[in-house]
Amino acid sequence: MICFRNRVFRSVQNTDNGEVSSHTTFRYEQEGRIIHATYEGGDVLYGTLVGTIDEKSCLTFRYQHVNIAYEIRGGTCFSTPEVLPDGRIRLHEEWQWLDIDQTKGRSITEEVVHK
Repeated sequence: MICFRNRVFRSVQNTDNGEVSSHTTFRYEQEGRIIHATYEGGDVLYGTLVGTIDEKSCLTFRYQHVNIAYEIRGGTCFSTPEVLPDGRIRLHEEWQWLDIDQTKGRSITEEVVHK
């Protein structure tokens, strides 16, 4: 199982109905099978996510954030990890808004290497 503790990710791809962009940074933590993160940047002023990790290192979580219009948005997401040749993690995400907008989308985030 992949450990997400202290890993930082940045969005590299998102569908048009998403608010996360390449300016959005996610800071993950993990406690056992519980994962949580904060995120911000671009159209997102501040966000949080909380969920679980399964035996295949897939993540299931709920997210919520405040965007630059000061709207509170939220939804659900399922992320499938891919280990890249350089050892970084890429997350393939399928998500859905759970507020007024019930649309679905797909995104990809990749681990940022700290130097």
